[in-house]
Amino acid sequence: MKAAVLYKRREPMVVEPDIRLLDPGPGEVEVKLVASGVCHSDYSHWSRDTWSQVPLVLGHEGAGVVTRVGPNVARVAPGDHVILAFGVRCGECWFCVHGEPWLCTPEKQPPPHMFKGDTPLNAFSHVGTFAERTVVPERNCVKIRPDAPLDVASLVACGVTTGIGAVINTAKVEPGANVAVIGTGGVGLNVVQGAKLAGAARVIAIDLLDNKLEFARAFGAAHLVNSAKEDPVAAVQRLTGGLGVDYAFEVIGIGTTIRQAYDMARKGGAAVVVGVAREDDEVAFPAPLLMRSGKRILGCNYGSTTPWVDFPKIIDLYMEGRIKLDELISRRFELDEINEAFRALHAGEVARGIVEYK
Repeated sequence: MKAAVLYKRREPMVVEPDIRLLDPGPGEVEVKLVASGVCHSDYSHWSRDTWSQVPLVLGHEGAGVVTRVGPNVARVAPGDHVILAFGVRCGECWFCVHGEPWLCTPEKQPPPHMFKGDTPLNAFSHVGTFAERTVVPERNCVKIRPDAPLDVASLVACGVTTGIGAVINTAKVEPGANVAVIGTGGVGLNVVQGAKLAGAARVIAIDLLDNKLEFARAFGAAHLVNSAKEDPVAAVQRLTGGLGVDYAFEVIGIGTTIRQAYDMARKGGAAVVVGVAREDDEVAFPAPLLMRSGKRILGCNYGSTTPWVDFPKIIDLYMEGRIKLDELISRRFELDEINEAFRALHAGEVARGIVEYK
């Protein structure tokens, strides 16, 4: 099969035509990918020196059809349509059994299933969806209704769920709230539409690029702030009569913008950190401010999502016309165009690009 392999960070991926995929073992499932979203988290692991190890098959926003299952698989069967939930969920640790599987950090990791010759290839977040097929643990497969299109369903694996989940699960935004969203890429746009879904009265979108702000307008933002042209904290204060917003979502992953989110939240409000920052980045606050303002800082990992519950709900919302998924897809790429897909992502030309498999 074909897969895009990252051999050296910050260099183009190589689309290899002869990758060997092991058969699914006990508790494992083989999935033929239909589509994979191209997420900024993939780009971060391409551009930064992170915990992931090369050679690496990136991609973690995938959906497809189950082709084979190993022994002791009960939740899915060949022919089922599934979304892949990235990461490992052991089902046994304190976080899993207490209903917080997004915080699972198991010591035991799945073995590699992809090989170039005799060289094992690591699958990013244990799914590696920049490949025509993949083998994953059964817990990573979430069965969805068969009438949902799998190309848009792939985006539910990360960007859609993380954004909407940040609003609904993490922050629990209530009707009538004022919301600011810093960063209107693929995840940020879903924070915007998640806020509208929750009944927010005012959504303020903030970005450096006018074209991305226009994406946010299409997803429900009432006010647009270009932070290259005006101070975003001052703009939010102006738009809220000096009060600040009830919830400020940071969806970039930079210490300075995390601090901006805190500063634009009202007293007693919340700054919700969704973006993934560099490991060495830091945020500084005057200590008395944390107490006197009464503000909360909420970390949001994967939208505080339970995939087996939330993925089907999001698909139902889409099928009923309550949220937009088709409109997220700005460009479609073949696997051979993966490096162009990364370039377009980094340039801010797309809301979301997807790789489609024939």
